[in-house]
Amino acid sequence: MEPPPPNQTPKMKRMATTIRAAAPADVPQILAFIRALAAYEREPDAVEATEAGLLRDGFGPNPFYSCLIAELDGHPAGFALYFFNYSTWVGRPGLYLEDFFVYPQFRGLGIGKALLRGVAAIAVEKGCRRLQWAVLDWNSPAIDFYRAMGAEFLDEWRNMRVSGPALLRMAGLDPVSPRNPEAHP
Repeated sequence: MEPPPPNQTPKMKRMATTIRAAAPADVPQILAFIRALAAYEREPDAVEATEAGLLRDGFGPNPFYSCLIAELDGHPAGFALYFFNYSTWVGRPGLYLEDFFVYPQFRGLGIGKALLRGVAAIAVEKGCRRLQWAVLDWNSPAIDFYRAMGAEFLDEWRNMRVSGPALLRMAGLDPVSPRNPEAHP
């Protein structure tokens, strides 16, 4: 579902970018963005997400994420997938930007800025005191872009992750137990 490359003419650069909330019909495009981001981040085979899972988790009765879609002249150009968290220290909600991606052929046209502004506006509207995300240390173009937008590194903090069998063990479950819905025979 990757969009056709835009004609990089001055006219194209003047076209308006549309930022809108994703709808259930956008799930195939959201998955395409996720796969393109994974390929860009040198992990093309790491995506386990499915359309059914994205539909369930983003558009069900209790959504776990929200998503903005950027379009340029009707072509999907980028997305920002986010969810809310909570800071006990400031006693206010925060917004975590899980995935943020603009197709390479649409970069340099202000789409990334428009997406980040859209996410920041949602954070402000919802009373969030923080907007946070992670960036790979080798991704210099993204780091430079984020710094130019006013982001700062939290060098004293390290991201932690527990997943797969380690998560099951932490939860006190046997990774191969029939009680575990994620167990594989």
